[in-house]
Amino acid sequence: MKQLGGGEQISEKGRGRKRALWGRGRGVALLWAGPCGSGAPAQKGALRWRSLETTAARRWWCFSEMKYIKPLISEIPWNYNWNYSAMSLLDRQSEGRQSGEQERYLQANNREFNSLFGYPNNSIKTSKYNALNFLPMNLFEQFQRLANAYFLILLFLQLIPQISSLAWYTTVIPLMVVLSITAVKDGVDDMKRHKNDNQVNNRSVLVLMNGRIVTDKWMNIQVGDIIKLENNQLVTADILLLSSSEPYSLTYIETAELDGETNLKVKQAISVTSDMEDNLKLLSAFDGEVRCESPNNRLDRFTGTLTYKGKNYILNHDRLIFRGCVIRNTDWCYGLVVFTGKWRKLQCSPVPSVTVVIDDNNHGPDTKVMQNGGKSAFKRTHIDHLMNVLVLWIFLFLCGMCFILAIGHYIWENKKGYYFRDFLPWKEYVSSSVVSSVLIFWSYFIILNTMVPISLYVSVEIIRLGNSFYINWDRKMFYELKNTPAQARTTTLNEELGQVKYVFSDKTGTLTRNIMTFSKCSINGKFYGDVYDKNRQKVEISEKTEKVDFSYNRLADPKFSFYDKTLVEAVKRGDRWVHLFFVSLSLCHTVIPEEKVEGELVYQAQSPDEGALVTAARNFGFVFRSRTSETIMVVEMGEIRIYKLLAILDFNNVRKRMSVIVRTPENRVMLFCKGADTILCQLLHPSCRSLRDVTMEHLDDFASDGLRTLMVAYRELDNAFFQDWSRKHSEAFLSLEDRENKISIVYEEIEKDLMLLGATAIEDKLQDGVPETIITLSQAKIKIWVLTGDKQETAVNIAYACNIFDDEMDGMFIVEGEDNETVWQELRSAREKMKPQSLLESDPIDDYLTTKPRIPFKIPEEVPSGNYGLVINGYSLAHALEGNLELELLQTACMCKGVICCRMTPLQKAQVVELVKRYKKVVTLAIGDGANDVSMIKAAHIGVGISGQEGMQAMLNSDFAFSQFCYLQRLLLVHGRWSYNRMCKFLSYFFYKNFAFTLVHFWYAFYSGFSAQTVYDTWFITFYNLVYTSLPVLGVSLFDQIALETTYWTMISHIFTWGSLGFYFCILFFLYSDGLCLMFPNVFQLLGVARNTLDWPQVWLSVVLSMVLCMLPVIGYHFLKPLFWPVRVDKVIDRIHHCMSHPLPPRIRTRLKHAGSRRSAYAFSHKQGFGALITSGKTLKAKFPKKNSFPFKK
Repeated sequence: MKQLGGGEQISEKGRGRKRALWGRGRGVALLWAGPCGSGAPAQKGALRWRSLETTAARRWWCFSEMKYIKPLISEIPWNYNWNYSAMSLLDRQSEGRQSGEQERYLQANNREFNSLFGYPNNSIKTSKYNALNFLPMNLFEQFQRLANAYFLILLFLQLIPQISSLAWYTTVIPLMVVLSITAVKDGVDDMKRHKNDNQVNNRSVLVLMNGRIVTDKWMNIQVGDIIKLENNQLVTADILLLSSSEPYSLTYIETAELDGETNLKVKQAISVTSDMEDNLKLLSAFDGEVRCESPNNRLDRFTGTLTYKGKNYILNHDRLIFRGCVIRNTDWCYGLVVFTGKWRKLQCSPVPSVTVVIDDNNHGPDTKVMQNGGKSAFKRTHIDHLMNVLVLWIFLFLCGMCFILAIGHYIWENKKGYYFRDFLPWKEYVSSSVVSSVLIFWSYFIILNTMVPISLYVSVEIIRLGNSFYINWDRKMFYELKNTPAQARTTTLNEELGQVKYVFSDKTGTLTRNIMTFSKCSINGKFYGDVYDKNRQKVEISEKTEKVDFSYNRLADPKFSFYDKTLVEAVKRGDRWVHLFFVSLSLCHTVIPEEKVEGELVYQAQSPDEGALVTAARNFGFVFRSRTSETIMVVEMGEIRIYKLLAILDFNNVRKRMSVIVRTPENRVMLFCKGADTILCQLLHPSCRSLRDVTMEHLDDFASDGLRTLMVAYRELDNAFFQDWSRKHSEAFLSLEDRENKISIVYEEIEKDLMLLGATAIEDKLQDGVPETIITLSQAKIKIWVLTGDKQETAVNIAYACNIFDDEMDGMFIVEGEDNETVWQELRSAREKMKPQSLLESDPIDDYLTTKPRIPFKIPEEVPSGNYGLVINGYSLAHALEGNLELELLQTACMCKGVICCRMTPLQKAQVVELVKRYKKVVTLAIGDGANDVSMIKAAHIGVGISGQEGMQAMLNSDFAFSQFCYLQRLLLVHGRWSYNRMCKFLSYFFYKNFAFTLVHFWYAFYSGFSAQTVYDTWFITFYNLVYTSLPVLGVSLFDQIALETTYWTMISHIFTWGSLGFYFCILFFLYSDGLCLMFPNVFQLLGVARNTLDWPQVWLSVVLSMVLCMLPVIGYHFLKPLFWPVRVDKVIDRIHHCMSHPLPPRIRTRLKHAGSRRSAYAFSHKQGFGALITSGKTLKAKFPKKNSFPFKK
């Protein structure tokens, strides 16, 4: 057989059909001659054409008639060796591999065989301890802290009598208290992890065992099991879809846990397994073998083959349902478990043909949702690092003091000490002044041990725990609609919240609700959507605004809201253009309806925008009721009308529009089109020029409000013209050369000379308070970057709506280069415009790259010449994150007011966060809602999860969680600021009191002959840090509140402060009481000392004078500071008073100069619809119980 296109033609015979396979470079095209299969009219000469990419099979396309296209989704056996070798060759280079396993091999319904590979069960474990290892592991971890290890060594030193100058219990008691409190805290935290693990592992799932469906726990599921999932049920593991209740084994899933998107996606089983349906006998006998790629984190790719009854079938991403997805609008489905739990060690492969290599150092999770979780790292705050440095310096200072005192002892012994040897002779082990000085060194090391604060860490943990409770109890961060409080899921990062400089946010589900609503429209040059009062003054829409009454339409969606009554009036009076506008919206889409209960319509749309448009048409009286592969049923103002579907010209990223061609009941051929105004304006008939100008002004207004827009147009076609076009259309689809381009040309032939109907405006609803929150954070000098997987135009539109970008910016830079050189030039030109001097040869970054390219350094802050924004897509970002370009990117981005990174992968999100952490040396915070945000959340210093409708993965991996983005303002500016100020005050006071206490011994040494005698009683030393001085500082650190620069004490602070003084005197009198001294005379030897001392007035005078002298400098500083060094708060208060007495006039809204760049976000963000699925007829149920619900005459 001859070659086509330089490829090789291969003939195969089987099942009475003739097939031809052409190798066409990177892809493969296959032509099948024969009947089209079930569900399609059997027509002689019908052809099916299939396009295959190297790793995944596409759908079959069947042309039964020239007027429309029917794609048929099916599979065909392939030569196993050719297919699997090609698949393996390409997929060995997969960047997503997390384990050493090169490929996975399993057999359905055969646990004994699959157990040979060491595949794990489906349990998860996030806990760290158990009953046996808790005590040794916890103590080992605690003694890794420098202070705890120091006091353990100190305890051993105190057991040496030659150098011990204090009783052993002065160290043991504080150390035991510290270790116990920390151990209890760690134990409680780990018990919570055990509880969460048990809750997930003990969820129920239906499993096929020995021909019966039994209920089992998630943790008992194993690779190769067949499980049954029902509607609205979470998917237990990564499964290969076998069959479902829907026609052609379609299954609708929601992937909110994975990518934060709530719009439904479609999966389909291969035909060889879909025929089994829910027949338990066939399912139990199914013994298919699966060879597939090893576990990896690629959510958009899966390759493998299924071997069943001697034939091999391609498996791709469309066949696999991931753990964490939710089954929607599907009564039931069966799936074969492919990936579970975590990989275990395997010595060798039991199957010679399967290569399995295990990396013992990488036992990562198998399921996609867990693979995307990123690496968990222990997060430590800057305060922790500071405390460790301080403790180290204090330790060195302590050693220096002991060395000075030891030298002093040596000098004193040589000059004065020999006079006292008759009264205080040396011990037998002291032979010289040098030996005595060495022993005195260690004695003072024990006496001055309080300079290294043993209670520092436990006090810090108590403060952090208290501040975490404040977050949990904060009523202003409680979301009443879902009864969800804020959660501090960690107690170690509270003060870090007050130091955040960069916030990295996801878009969908974090800034927005992912809920689209029909907000405004323009029809035939008339604006609809605004509300006016009796004086024709525009009224702001609020919850109190009266909604339009749709009671005249019994099929209206009760959740739909609209406020402009003039549009309903136009519909009721039969305005021709308004009716045609809504007819277009009810026909031009790829929405699939579902009506399980009569009158209760549910629309399944590939994009939430489409669902909003069809829902709007439904409420205004043009109800899209049902469809087949050939017809569309619309109930127009109560009248049923059937439109014959002739063709769907589906959306793609190049066309940025979609069209449908229908034949009306009046036998008119109509084309309805919707899409981006930048595209449709070029396709309009010249007679629409004036209407276009008016509509464009309305689109500018829509864009100013941050709405997603598109244009709507139509064209009436001549029958002869359409028949001729249909012939060209079929020829283009049958073409094997340059097929896509030919189809595009055919589409352009009919999508021209359109008549403009109007425009729509859809609101991508922001979460409550998002714009105000971002403005406030920006005023606090916190920069906000949006890292999203969404498209550029959509992300920019939301950035304007959220006030990340504003209309007063001096410019916006868009980086979209496709190679390193172009990206570098775009970044350099942006820097040149923002700050030309940053490109000089003296640039510190250039010096760094020239001299020390491998040593990280801190990029200094640079002030640009104005306000600018930066937009960069994922493809350009991949180049920008390479080599020295990453510094160029960071320097440019950090000078911008806001940064939007779009079309990003989860890995790129984490890379951007790491880049800022590495070179800016500032605290970063990442906030998101989906599993695709987990790696970013884990990479940042602080991770915040939105516990909304988009799943729980982000929340479960976060440090803090709440339901609304606006709560971030209170988390940072209230809880963060208070925690940071409290911690700073605590550390200052803590080190002050320890130094004040310890330096007294140093001073006393000069009066005691450097003899290592203590000035304080042993019990006073024991209780000083543990009791006497702990409560006041804890009270300030837990209950102090800051309002501007004014600090006020709460009642609890007073109780702690004065109570600690009273407690001191109580213990003082108790320790020196007559009864205690008589009972333990060897321990309590100072009988009556406290009572006699406090009787002296000189003692009280000394106490009062000490207090005055200590407080006088502080009082003087606060009194003189406002006079000579006025602080910013005074200026702020003056400004507040001025603004209250002279309010600013309301801001006058001006028209945007370049609003067009922000329009048509719908058309750019819309995805490929269900067009192919619709025209194939595969969405139809096998039975039609409501077929005669609405009788009508043809």
